[in-house]
Amino acid sequence: VQLQASGGGLVQAGGSLRLSCAVFGRTFSTYGMGWLRQAPGKEREFVAGISRSGDTYYADSVKGRFTISRDNAKNTVYLQMNSLNPEDTALYYCAAARSGWYVYVKRSTYDYWGQGILVTVSS
Repeated sequence: VQLQASGGGLVQAGGSLRLSCAVFGRTFSTYGMGWLRQAPGKEREFVAGISRSGDTYYADSVKGRFTISRDNAKNTVYLQMNSLNPEDTALYYCAAARSGWYVYVKRSTYDYWGQGILVTVSS
């Protein structure tokens, strides 16, 4: 299984970006998917997750600003990020868990990872 993320870049505070993560595998619809991020000098942290049935969960720091969604026909998960602020600057990683029944917060739960994609928010 391979995950390929895209959509990062530089944006001004208050702006928006949409990250995409294409999953190359035949059982995408059964995976639990997540986005995690790692800022310089910090540990990787959970941002948002979505179960195979579409249940979602967000970190408090992004709740109300970020939206995770999935398109099973396109084997893709998205992260719409609005009202970005400099504290959102990080490498963002998409991840997949073979057991997709729940939303997973712990990074150790995820089985497959995409490459990190940089999001930089300027003040």
